[in-house]
Amino acid sequence: MHPSSLGYRTDLMFAAFDGQITDRGSYLVIRTPSNPTFYWGNFLLFAQAPQAGDYSKWRDLFAMEIGTPPQVRHQTFGWDTITGEVGAIQPFLTAGFRLNQNVVLTAHRVHPPSNDTQAVTVRPLSSAGDWEQALANQIRCQGPEHDEAGYALFKQRQMARYRTMAAAGLGAWFGAFIGGQLVADSGVFRYEELGRFQEVETHPDYRRRGIGGTMVYEVGRYALTHFGIQTLVIVADRDSAPARLYASLGFEPTEQQVGLEWWEM
Repeated sequence: MHPSSLGYRTDLMFAAFDGQITDRGSYLVIRTPSNPTFYWGNFLLFAQAPQAGDYSKWRDLFAMEIGTPPQVRHQTFGWDTITGEVGAIQPFLTAGFRLNQNVVLTAHRVHPPSNDTQAVTVRPLSSAGDWEQALANQIRCQGPEHDEAGYALFKQRQMARYRTMAAAGLGAWFGAFIGGQLVADSGVFRYEELGRFQEVETHPDYRRRGIGGTMVYEVGRYALTHFGIQTLVIVADRDSAPARLYASLGFEPTEQQVGLEWWEM
């Protein structure tokens, strides 16, 4: 199975780096043994949207391929679409799954934001202290639906992966700094001629000041100049404020990406 979805293809480069991708023909098994609580690092990606009768079939396949409680306390499913087709999702929704509907945006160049701020310096992380600040910011920006201790452990493992990839020359992680304080961070990594953004987060106390837009602009410009890529890729919740921000910077909606997720609260 060779996904046509740009969102999932660029997602898979991270599992290809230090995880496992197994092709079963009609679906892929994606596993990240180093981060077993990473929902979208341990999931099944199907060739088509769910059909009638797939609810039980998909859940059984997940149990067989990924695992079951108490070791695995989530189930996540994606499917290869560029139009956002959702298929027969009602049985999943009834069982408590959440539907993710994302927009995949791309840009060949980026524009400065209208409220560009000169207060921040955006640069690649270069020290252990930089990485510690970035990890702290990522944890600080967790959503209310996540357990704090479990999310912190997941983020520690995820940021360790990004740091290793950056050290291998596959991309970089960036911080937006005011003085010596990191107030926003994000990464970009190469996949063929593409540069995929990851985890754009701004410290809650520094939001709505133009910092996020300035960071994405500067990171995108850096990546296009230094990484030998032609196209930037960024993914956001459909119809969200981040999606509108990215569009204002020159990113254009290119595809729709969908999936289903459930985890024990």
